[in-house]
Amino acid sequence: MSKPIPEYELDIFTPEAVIDARTVDDALREFAPVVRLADGTHMLGRHEHVAAGLLDWKAFSSASRPWHDPTSPRPEILLTDDPPRHTQVRKVIADALSPRALERVKGIFEARAKELLSRLRDREGEPVDAVGEVTQAYVFQVLPDILGLPEEGREHMHGFSEMVWATMGPPGALFDQAMQHDYSAVIQWLETQCERSALDPEGIGETIYAAADSGQVTQTEAKLLLQTVLSAGADTTFITMANALRAWALFPEEYVKLRSDPKKVRSAFDESLRWDSPSRMAGRITMRDVEIDDYVIPAGTRCGLMFAAANRDPRFWDNPHAYRFDRDNKHSLGWGYGVHGCVGRTLAQMEATALLGEIVAQVESIEIAGDYEPWMTTVGHGPIRQLVKLKFT
Repeated sequence: MSKPIPEYELDIFTPEAVIDARTVDDALREFAPVVRLADGTHMLGRHEHVAAGLLDWKAFSSASRPWHDPTSPRPEILLTDDPPRHTQVRKVIADALSPRALERVKGIFEARAKELLSRLRDREGEPVDAVGEVTQAYVFQVLPDILGLPEEGREHMHGFSEMVWATMGPPGALFDQAMQHDYSAVIQWLETQCERSALDPEGIGETIYAAADSGQVTQTEAKLLLQTVLSAGADTTFITMANALRAWALFPEEYVKLRSDPKKVRSAFDESLRWDSPSRMAGRITMRDVEIDDYVIPAGTRCGLMFAAANRDPRFWDNPHAYRFDRDNKHSLGWGYGVHGCVGRTLAQMEATALLGEIVAQVESIEIAGDYEPWMTTVGHGPIRQLVKLKFT
Protein backbone atom coordinates (compact mmCIF):
# COMPACT_ATOMS: atom_id res chain seq x y z
CA MET A 1 0.00 0.00 0.00
CA SER A 2 1.36 3.40 -0.96
CA LYS A 3 1.12 6.33 1.41
CA PRO A 4 -0.79 9.50 0.47
CA ILE A 5 1.54 12.13 -0.95
CA PRO A 6 1.82 14.94 1.63
CA GLU A 7 0.37 18.36 0.88
CA TYR A 8 2.88 21.23 1.00
CA GLU A 9 1.20 24.36 2.25
CA LEU A 10 4.02 26.84 1.60
CA ASP A 11 3.88 28.72 -1.71
CA ILE A 12 7.44 28.35 -3.00
CA PHE A 13 6.95 30.93 -5.77
CA THR A 14 6.09 34.10 -3.85
CA PRO A 15 8.55 37.02 -4.00
CA GLU A 16 9.60 36.24 -0.44
CA ALA A 17 10.24 32.59 -1.33
CA VAL A 18 12.24 33.55 -4.41
CA ILE A 19 14.45 35.86 -2.33
CA ASP A 20 15.23 32.94 0.01
CA ALA A 21 15.03 30.19 -2.60
CA ARG A 22 17.94 28.11 -1.28
CA THR A 23 16.37 27.76 2.16
CA VAL A 24 12.86 27.30 0.75
CA ASP A 25 13.88 24.58 -1.72
CA ASP A 26 16.05 22.74 0.79
CA ALA A 27 13.15 22.71 3.29
CA LEU A 28 10.84 21.17 0.69
CA ARG A 29 13.44 18.51 -0.12
CA GLU A 30 13.69 17.54 3.54
CA PHE A 31 9.91 17.54 4.11
CA ALA A 32 9.28 14.42 2.01
CA PRO A 33 10.59 12.65 -1.11
CA VAL A 34 7.62 14.02 -3.07
CA VAL A 35 5.08 16.69 -2.11
CA ARG A 36 1.90 18.08 -3.63
CA LEU A 37 1.60 21.85 -4.06
CA ALA A 38 -1.72 23.66 -3.76
CA ASP A 39 -2.21 23.70 -7.56
CA GLY A 40 -1.65 19.94 -7.81
CA THR A 41 1.93 20.06 -9.10
CA HIS A 42 4.13 17.42 -7.47
CA MET A 43 7.71 18.38 -6.53
CA LEU A 44 10.71 16.07 -6.19
CA GLY A 45 13.81 17.50 -4.52
CA ARG A 46 16.15 14.63 -3.63
CA HIS A 47 19.08 13.79 -5.87
CA GLU A 48 18.21 10.12 -6.26
CA HIS A 49 14.69 10.84 -7.52
CA VAL A 50 15.44 13.96 -9.58
CA ALA A 51 18.30 12.22 -11.40
CA ALA A 52 16.13 9.16 -12.11
CA GLY A 53 13.30 11.37 -13.36
CA LEU A 54 15.55 13.29 -15.72
CA LEU A 55 16.94 10.05 -17.15
CA ASP A 56 13.54 8.41 -17.70
CA TRP A 57 11.90 10.54 -20.39
CA LYS A 58 9.30 7.86 -21.06
CA ALA A 59 7.98 8.17 -17.51
CA PHE A 60 8.62 11.91 -17.12
CA SER A 61 7.70 13.52 -20.44
CA SER A 62 8.55 17.08 -21.44
CA ALA A 63 5.49 17.41 -23.67
CA SER A 64 3.20 18.94 -21.04
CA ARG A 65 5.02 20.73 -18.27
CA PRO A 66 3.49 22.43 -15.24
CA TRP A 67 2.48 26.04 -15.93
CA HIS A 68 3.25 25.53 -19.61
CA ASP A 69 1.53 28.10 -21.84
CA PRO A 70 1.89 27.23 -25.54
CA THR A 71 0.97 30.84 -26.45
CA SER A 72 3.88 32.29 -24.47
CA PRO A 73 6.61 34.24 -26.30
CA ARG A 74 9.17 31.58 -25.38
CA PRO A 75 10.39 29.54 -28.40
CA GLU A 76 8.30 26.35 -28.45
CA ILE A 77 10.74 23.68 -29.61
CA LEU A 78 13.34 21.23 -28.28
CA LEU A 79 12.58 21.60 -24.55
CA THR A 80 8.94 20.78 -25.19
CA ASP A 81 9.67 17.71 -27.34
CA ASP A 82 10.31 14.04 -26.57
CA PRO A 83 12.16 11.53 -28.75
CA PRO A 84 12.12 10.74 -31.59
CA ARG A 85 11.30 14.33 -32.63
CA HIS A 86 13.52 15.74 -29.89
CA THR A 87 16.47 13.65 -31.11
CA GLN A 88 16.11 14.93 -34.67
CA VAL A 89 15.84 18.57 -33.65
CA ARG A 90 18.56 18.35 -31.00
CA LYS A 91 21.06 17.08 -33.57
CA VAL A 92 20.81 20.39 -35.44
CA ILE A 93 21.89 22.33 -32.34
CA ALA A 94 24.43 19.71 -31.30
CA ASP A 95 26.14 19.96 -34.68
CA ALA A 96 26.05 23.77 -34.71
CA LEU A 97 27.50 23.95 -31.18
CA SER A 98 29.93 21.05 -31.37
CA PRO A 99 33.49 21.53 -30.10
CA ARG A 100 34.75 21.46 -33.70
CA ALA A 101 32.25 24.08 -34.84
CA LEU A 102 32.96 26.35 -31.88
CA GLU A 103 36.72 26.13 -32.25
CA ARG A 104 36.60 28.66 -35.09
CA VAL A 105 35.00 31.30 -32.81
CA LYS A 106 37.17 30.59 -29.78
CA GLY A 107 39.27 33.66 -30.58
CA ILE A 108 36.19 35.90 -30.29
CA PHE A 109 35.56 34.71 -26.74
CA GLU A 110 39.18 35.27 -25.75
CA ALA A 111 39.50 38.70 -27.37
CA ARG A 112 36.28 39.99 -25.79
CA ALA A 113 37.39 38.69 -22.39
CA LYS A 114 40.71 40.53 -22.60
CA GLU A 115 38.96 43.75 -23.67
CA LEU A 116 36.57 43.52 -20.71
CA LEU A 117 39.34 42.84 -18.19
CA SER A 118 41.28 45.82 -19.54
CA ARG A 119 38.29 48.06 -18.80
CA LEU A 120 37.82 46.54 -15.36
CA ARG A 121 41.50 47.03 -14.51
CA ASP A 122 40.95 50.78 -14.91
CA ARG A 123 38.34 50.51 -12.13
CA GLU A 124 40.45 48.51 -9.68
CA GLY A 125 39.26 49.04 -6.11
CA GLU A 126 35.89 50.44 -7.17
CA PRO A 127 32.70 48.42 -6.65
CA VAL A 128 31.64 46.81 -9.93
CA ASP A 129 28.56 44.72 -10.59
CA ALA A 130 29.68 41.13 -11.14
CA VAL A 131 26.54 40.57 -13.21
CA GLY A 132 25.64 43.68 -15.21
CA GLU A 133 29.19 44.97 -15.68
CA VAL A 134 31.06 41.68 -15.95
CA THR A 135 29.39 38.37 -16.78
CA GLN A 136 26.13 39.59 -18.34
CA ALA A 137 27.94 42.33 -20.25
CA TYR A 138 30.29 39.69 -21.65
CA VAL A 139 27.65 37.11 -22.63
CA PHE A 140 25.30 39.68 -24.13
CA GLN A 141 28.16 40.72 -26.41
CA VAL A 142 29.82 37.45 -27.41
CA LEU A 143 26.71 35.30 -27.82
CA PRO A 144 25.12 37.52 -30.52
CA ASP A 145 28.60 37.90 -32.02
CA ILE A 146 29.12 34.20 -32.61
CA LEU A 147 25.52 33.62 -33.68
CA GLY A 148 25.92 36.33 -36.30
CA LEU A 149 23.19 38.69 -35.10
CA PRO A 150 23.35 42.34 -36.15
CA GLU A 151 24.59 44.93 -33.64
CA GLU A 152 21.31 46.81 -33.84
CA GLY A 153 18.88 46.09 -31.02
CA ARG A 154 21.12 44.02 -28.77
CA GLU A 155 19.92 46.09 -25.83
CA HIS A 156 16.79 43.93 -26.04
CA MET A 157 18.74 40.88 -24.82
CA HIS A 158 17.86 41.71 -21.22
CA GLY A 159 14.18 42.15 -22.02
CA PHE A 160 14.18 38.84 -23.86
CA SER A 161 15.64 37.16 -20.78
CA GLU A 162 12.99 38.63 -18.50
CA MET A 163 10.21 37.73 -20.92
CA VAL A 164 11.30 34.11 -21.29
CA TRP A 165 11.89 33.33 -17.63
CA ALA A 166 8.73 35.10 -16.45
CA THR A 167 6.64 32.62 -18.43
CA MET A 168 8.25 29.48 -16.98
CA GLY A 169 6.64 29.56 -13.54
CA PRO A 170 3.07 29.69 -12.26
CA PRO A 171 0.81 32.75 -12.35
CA GLY A 172 1.34 35.00 -9.36
CA ALA A 173 2.80 38.30 -8.23
CA LEU A 174 6.09 37.92 -10.12
CA PHE A 175 4.40 36.74 -13.30
CA ASP A 176 1.93 39.64 -13.17
CA GLN A 177 4.71 42.12 -12.51
CA ALA A 178 6.73 40.88 -15.48
CA MET A 179 3.74 40.91 -17.79
CA GLN A 180 3.09 44.59 -17.04
CA HIS A 181 6.09 45.43 -19.19
CA ASP A 182 5.62 46.20 -22.86
CA TYR A 183 7.68 43.57 -24.67
CA SER A 184 6.51 44.51 -28.16
CA ALA A 185 9.89 45.99 -29.10
CA VAL A 186 11.66 42.85 -27.88
CA ILE A 187 9.36 40.61 -29.91
CA GLN A 188 9.82 42.77 -32.98
CA TRP A 189 13.61 42.57 -32.56
CA LEU A 190 13.45 38.77 -32.28
CA GLU A 191 11.26 38.45 -35.34
CA THR A 192 13.42 40.64 -37.58
CA GLN A 193 16.98 40.11 -36.35
CA CYS A 194 16.70 36.33 -36.20
CA GLU A 195 15.61 36.12 -39.83
CA ARG A 196 18.19 34.42 -42.02
CA SER A 197 18.56 37.50 -44.19
CA ALA A 198 19.66 39.57 -41.17
CA LEU A 199 22.45 37.22 -40.06
CA ASP A 200 26.16 37.26 -40.76
CA PRO A 201 26.64 34.31 -43.13
CA GLU A 202 29.79 33.35 -41.21
CA GLY A 203 27.93 33.01 -37.90
CA ILE A 204 26.56 29.91 -36.19
CA GLY A 205 23.03 31.10 -36.84
CA GLU A 206 23.57 30.46 -40.54
CA THR A 207 24.70 26.91 -39.67
CA ILE A 208 21.35 26.33 -37.96
CA TYR A 209 19.46 27.62 -40.99
CA ALA A 210 21.58 25.42 -43.26
CA ALA A 211 20.03 22.40 -41.53
CA ALA A 212 16.71 23.52 -43.00
CA ASP A 213 18.25 23.43 -46.48
CA SER A 214 19.05 19.75 -45.99
CA GLY A 215 15.56 18.98 -44.67
CA GLN A 216 16.47 18.27 -41.03
CA VAL A 217 14.10 21.00 -39.85
CA THR A 218 11.86 23.58 -41.49
CA GLN A 219 12.84 27.22 -41.94
CA THR A 220 10.41 28.15 -39.17
CA GLU A 221 11.93 25.58 -36.83
CA ALA A 222 15.43 26.83 -37.64
CA LYS A 223 14.41 30.31 -36.55
CA LEU A 224 12.92 28.93 -33.33
CA LEU A 225 16.12 26.99 -32.65
CA LEU A 226 18.22 30.13 -33.14
CA GLN A 227 15.97 31.98 -30.69
CA THR A 228 16.24 29.05 -28.26
CA VAL A 229 20.05 29.24 -28.29
CA LEU A 230 19.87 33.00 -27.84
CA SER A 231 17.66 32.49 -24.78
CA ALA A 232 19.01 29.33 -23.17
CA GLY A 233 22.63 30.20 -23.91
CA ALA A 234 22.56 33.56 -22.16
CA ASP A 235 20.97 33.70 -18.70
CA THR A 236 22.12 30.47 -17.14
CA THR A 237 25.67 31.10 -18.34
CA PHE A 238 26.10 34.64 -17.02
CA ILE A 239 24.34 33.74 -13.75
CA THR A 240 26.65 30.74 -13.23
CA MET A 241 29.75 32.82 -13.96
CA ALA A 242 28.54 35.50 -11.53
CA ASN A 243 28.07 32.75 -8.95
CA ALA A 244 31.65 31.68 -9.57
CA LEU A 245 32.83 35.20 -8.72
CA ARG A 246 30.65 35.18 -5.59
CA ALA A 247 32.05 31.82 -4.58
CA TRP A 248 35.63 32.95 -5.09
CA ALA A 249 34.96 35.92 -2.82
CA LEU A 250 33.19 33.82 -0.17
CA PHE A 251 35.71 30.96 -0.32
CA PRO A 252 39.00 32.81 -0.86
CA GLU A 253 41.11 29.74 -0.03
CA GLU A 254 39.55 28.00 -3.04
CA TYR A 255 40.42 30.94 -5.26
CA VAL A 256 44.03 30.85 -4.09
CA LYS A 257 44.17 27.16 -4.98
CA LEU A 258 42.57 27.80 -8.35
CA ARG A 259 45.03 30.53 -9.24
CA SER A 260 47.85 28.07 -8.57
CA ASP A 261 46.18 25.56 -10.91
CA PRO A 262 44.40 27.69 -13.55
CA LYS A 263 43.76 24.75 -15.86
CA LYS A 264 40.95 23.84 -13.42
CA VAL A 265 38.85 26.87 -14.43
CA ARG A 266 36.32 24.66 -16.19
CA SER A 267 35.96 22.52 -13.08
CA ALA A 268 35.51 25.68 -11.04
CA PHE A 269 32.72 26.78 -13.38
CA ASP A 270 31.05 23.38 -13.08
CA GLU A 271 31.20 23.56 -9.29
CA SER A 272 29.54 26.98 -9.29
CA LEU A 273 26.75 25.39 -11.36
CA ARG A 274 26.26 22.75 -8.67
CA TRP A 275 26.80 25.07 -5.69
CA ASP A 276 24.03 27.49 -6.71
CA SER A 277 22.20 26.26 -9.81
CA PRO A 278 20.70 29.00 -12.02
CA SER A 279 17.53 26.98 -12.62
CA ARG A 280 15.50 25.82 -9.64
CA MET A 281 13.68 23.07 -11.50
CA ALA A 282 12.54 21.47 -14.74
CA GLY A 283 8.91 20.63 -15.50
CA ARG A 284 7.63 17.22 -16.61
CA ILE A 285 4.39 15.21 -16.81
CA THR A 286 4.18 11.56 -15.77
CA MET A 287 3.18 9.14 -18.52
CA ARG A 288 2.58 6.27 -16.10
CA ASP A 289 2.30 5.74 -12.36
CA VAL A 290 5.72 6.42 -10.82
CA GLU A 291 6.85 5.01 -7.47
CA ILE A 292 8.92 7.29 -5.26
CA ASP A 293 9.85 5.40 -2.10
CA ASP A 294 6.50 4.71 -0.37
CA TYR A 295 4.51 7.06 -2.61
CA VAL A 296 2.97 6.72 -6.06
CA ILE A 297 2.66 9.69 -8.44
CA PRO A 298 -0.30 8.96 -10.73
CA ALA A 299 0.02 9.05 -14.50
CA GLY A 300 -0.85 12.44 -15.93
CA THR A 301 0.60 14.40 -13.01
CA ARG A 302 2.60 17.54 -13.71
CA CYS A 303 5.85 17.53 -11.74
CA GLY A 304 8.78 19.76 -10.89
CA LEU A 305 12.20 18.12 -10.75
CA MET A 306 14.22 20.40 -8.49
CA PHE A 307 17.78 20.72 -9.82
CA ALA A 308 19.04 23.15 -7.22
CA ALA A 309 17.74 21.32 -4.16
CA ALA A 310 19.06 18.01 -5.52
CA ASN A 311 22.48 19.57 -6.08
CA ARG A 312 22.56 20.40 -2.35
CA ASP A 313 21.14 17.08 -1.13
CA PRO A 314 23.30 15.96 1.82
CA ARG A 315 22.29 12.35 1.11
CA PHE A 316 24.41 12.53 -2.03
CA TRP A 317 26.93 15.36 -1.55
CA ASP A 318 29.53 15.78 1.15
CA ASN A 319 29.18 19.24 2.73
CA PRO A 320 26.99 20.45 -0.17
CA HIS A 321 26.91 24.12 0.83
CA ALA A 322 30.68 24.37 0.55
CA TYR A 323 32.21 25.43 -2.75
CA ARG A 324 35.06 23.10 -3.72
CA PHE A 325 36.25 23.34 -7.31
CA ASP A 326 38.00 19.95 -7.20
CA ARG A 327 34.77 18.16 -6.25
CA ASP A 328 33.66 15.24 -8.45
CA ASN A 329 30.71 16.78 -10.29
CA LYS A 330 29.92 14.14 -12.87
CA HIS A 331 26.54 13.59 -11.21
CA SER A 332 25.69 17.25 -10.80
CA LEU A 333 22.26 18.04 -12.22
CA GLY A 334 23.05 21.62 -13.18
CA TRP A 335 23.50 20.58 -16.83
CA GLY A 336 20.37 18.48 -16.76
CA TYR A 337 20.57 14.75 -17.37
CA GLY A 338 19.65 12.28 -20.06
CA VAL A 339 18.17 13.24 -23.42
CA HIS A 340 17.45 16.77 -22.23
CA GLY A 341 20.97 17.39 -20.93
CA CYS A 342 22.20 20.84 -21.89
CA VAL A 343 22.97 20.81 -25.60
CA GLY A 344 24.84 24.10 -25.23
CA ARG A 345 27.26 22.81 -22.61
CA THR A 346 30.33 23.18 -24.81
CA LEU A 347 29.31 26.75 -25.69
CA ALA A 348 28.81 27.72 -22.05
CA GLN A 349 32.08 26.13 -20.97
CA MET A 350 33.99 27.85 -23.77
CA GLU A 351 32.53 31.24 -22.80
CA ALA A 352 33.33 30.59 -19.14
CA THR A 353 36.82 29.31 -19.80
CA ALA A 354 37.65 32.48 -21.72
CA LEU A 355 36.22 35.02 -19.26
CA LEU A 356 36.86 33.25 -15.96
CA GLY A 357 40.27 32.14 -17.18
CA GLU A 358 41.21 35.75 -17.86
CA ILE A 359 39.94 36.78 -14.42
CA VAL A 360 41.98 34.05 -12.72
CA ALA A 361 45.06 35.15 -14.66
CA GLN A 362 44.72 38.85 -13.86
CA VAL A 363 42.76 39.21 -10.60
CA GLU A 364 44.54 38.43 -7.36
CA SER A 365 41.47 38.54 -5.12
CA ILE A 366 37.73 39.30 -5.16
CA GLU A 367 35.84 40.95 -2.34
CA ILE A 368 32.08 41.23 -1.81
CA ALA A 369 31.22 44.96 -1.87
CA GLY A 370 27.43 45.00 -1.58
CA ASP A 371 24.33 42.98 -0.85
CA TYR A 372 23.27 40.12 -3.10
CA GLU A 373 20.22 41.13 -5.16
CA PRO A 374 18.30 38.07 -6.40
CA TRP A 375 16.96 37.53 -9.87
CA MET A 376 13.23 37.82 -9.24
CA THR A 377 11.85 35.00 -11.37
CA THR A 378 10.05 31.94 -10.08
CA VAL A 379 12.16 29.30 -11.81
CA GLY A 380 15.41 31.08 -12.65
CA HIS A 381 17.67 31.64 -9.67
CA GLY A 382 20.80 33.64 -8.88
CA PRO A 383 22.10 37.16 -8.53
CA ILE A 384 20.87 39.90 -10.84
CA ARG A 385 23.24 42.31 -9.09
CA GLN A 386 26.28 41.63 -6.91
CA LEU A 387 28.82 44.33 -6.22
CA VAL A 388 32.43 43.17 -5.88
CA LYS A 389 35.88 44.76 -5.74
CA LEU A 390 38.66 43.31 -7.86
CA LYS A 391 42.32 43.43 -6.90
CA PHE A 392 44.51 42.96 -9.94
CA THR A 393 48.00 41.48 -10.03
